[in-house]
Amino acid sequence: MSTAPSTSAEIRKGLVDAAPVGLGLIPLGLAFGVLITQAGFDWWWAPVFSILIYAGSMEFLAIGLLTAVTPLYSLAAAAFLVNFRHVFYGLGFPIESVRSRLARLYAVYALTDEVYAITATKRHNEMTGARTMTIAITCQSLWVLPGIVGGLIGAALPPGLDGLQFALTALFAVLAVDAWRASGDLPAPVIALLCGLVAAWLAPDQMLLVGLVAYVVLLLVRFAWATRSGQEAA
Repeated sequence: MSTAPSTSAEIRKGLVDAAPVGLGLIPLGLAFGVLITQAGFDWWWAPVFSILIYAGSMEFLAIGLLTAVTPLYSLAAAAFLVNFRHVFYGLGFPIESVRSRLARLYAVYALTDEVYAITATKRHNEMTGARTMTIAITCQSLWVLPGIVGGLIGAALPPGLDGLQFALTALFAVLAVDAWRASGDLPAPVIALLCGLVAAWLAPDQMLLVGLVAYVVLLLVRFAWATRSGQEAA
């Protein structure tokens, strides 16, 4: 006769699950906090961004977009395109393990790349609500708290430090290389590079928006073509 796992045991499992990925969020959170103050924001904007937006790549991107006084429609479109992948995360996320309605709302809000990457490797029948929520809360805490520390550090540093502006570019470059190594899909980064170059040439003032839209459209066309070719081959 099996007994239900205790809540404390499931919380410990969640902490162990989140530790490897969560610890990697600490330096990124610190860098974000420093960058946001160096961009001219007060330190307390770091937790505001990390709570209201809570999407690492979009938070970094929002710094540049807001300092450049980007129109609201461009901000909205960029946020939608950058975070559109989260729609598909829900298909494999063990939301059914979370019983409370309020906890479910938080779990949906806190479903980031890191949380999905952790839970996707686990069997759904092993994931309890306590374990799932612990992973989500731990990941957000290890992003928000270092961001606050980074903001305070950045506020104490002299303004206009050279090199920090390149942090976002370096972060995306590393993520892109890691993604390519993991998937082996060379055409995807090549398509992204070409879309960016063409957008910078055709619409330099709206380079990001035009490049993202073109990239998403081409990926959808590529997916449809591959699906059709596979059906014909079968």
